[in-house]
Amino acid sequence: MPKEYRTIREVAGPLMMVSDVEGVTYNELGEIELPDGSIRRCQVLEIDGKNALVQLFESAAGINLAHSKVRFIGRSMELPVSPDMLSRVFDGLGNPIDDGPAIIPEKRLDINGTPMNPAARDYPQEFIQTGVSAIDGLNTLVRGQKLPIFSASGLPHAQLAAQIARQAAVRGKNEQFAVVFAAMGITFEESEFFVRSFRETGALDRTVMFVNLANDPAIERIATPRMALTAAEYLAFDMGMHVLVIMTDITNYADALREVSAARKEVPGRRGYPGYMYTNLATLYERAGRQKGKKGSITMIPILTMPEDDKTHPIPDLTGYITEGQIILSRELYRKGITPPIDVLPSLSRLKDKGIGVGRTREDHAATMNQLFSAYARGKDARELMIVLGESALTDIDKKYAEFAEAFEKEYVSQGYTTNRTIEETLDIGWKLLHILPRSELKRIKDDMLDKYYGK
Repeated sequence: MPKEYRTIREVAGPLMMVSDVEGVTYNELGEIELPDGSIRRCQVLEIDGKNALVQLFESAAGINLAHSKVRFIGRSMELPVSPDMLSRVFDGLGNPIDDGPAIIPEKRLDINGTPMNPAARDYPQEFIQTGVSAIDGLNTLVRGQKLPIFSASGLPHAQLAAQIARQAAVRGKNEQFAVVFAAMGITFEESEFFVRSFRETGALDRTVMFVNLANDPAIERIATPRMALTAAEYLAFDMGMHVLVIMTDITNYADALREVSAARKEVPGRRGYPGYMYTNLATLYERAGRQKGKKGSITMIPILTMPEDDKTHPIPDLTGYITEGQIILSRELYRKGITPPIDVLPSLSRLKDKGIGVGRTREDHAATMNQLFSAYARGKDARELMIVLGESALTDIDKKYAEFAEAFEKEYVSQGYTTNRTIEETLDIGWKLLHILPRSELKRIKDDMLDKYYGK
């Protein structure tokens, strides 16, 4: 029976000081029993001699210092896991919120996980099809990769996240695929959108959802992605599934870190975020990957909204250091009605070369990808020149490139949020657009491939 303490000395906001404790450890969970018998949960943030600083999961209202009791339960936060988690919706602390029964666990796993030994990591390489041309064709996602989406307030990252979660698939026979979806600090309306979207399309059957709402406590927001990754590790490395983890919104997670750090009176770093935010984010992102000797894999798409559309803000800046590229959403394309508004030129998947080609996608993938990038970049330049100097200042070939850029945005990038394209369809649309340009301009594609796909 855990020892009970009646030594609460101070309550300040979400923090509480308990003195004269024995054998209590960092990160340990605790329960506070109020005079009326109700229970509130807490977690140890700091141990200083015989004093324990704990963070409350719920409000501190009604806690009476003299008559409330605290007991520590001897373990850190754990998630009960079982194959029945698929098709279920949980809150940020792993409790079911979909009116279904409690999970009967196969085992309980510490949500902080165990770091993957770098020597045991396998290189990410197999292709994952998201059904979104701008990602599959030009910034290809591969199994085991961490590829964030950089968005901004007001842009439709929620629709894109739901689309990828519904459509993503690994190609090949008998490959088991699952999605773990973690939402942090979202509104009730957004939560309903995700749950309804997954239910209507049947995607919920292979999805585990963790939803932390904006009015839930900050400490729960910090636990939510860890819950999701623990579920993903179980599905991937115990059940042998290929798991795609989508986390939205990392900015809300980082703001919760800042809130807890300020409550602890820690010395702030850049823009008030704690100095350890880089290592904290790395402990999340680095849980993605593939392990030698294990069939499953964890691929991660964290979504973050850049405050004030600023790529140099600490959250996107630090995320970019840890992950393998980024998909960037553009406000300019969004205003033009391009959906999804993915800006392919500054977007980058550092591992795209590893997942494409014969046996993975198609032989012409790499060459057409390079040619489309090159032609779109030149077409955008031509369009800007036309705006400044007028159409008469352009050469005939520049006009062709400007026409290509316009068609590329409307037909290749813009596909709506319900169209699911196979990689073959994406590549064929690319070839159709390249027909706008004369064959002599396609210098990045070999002649034998041009003969086969462009025509003599």
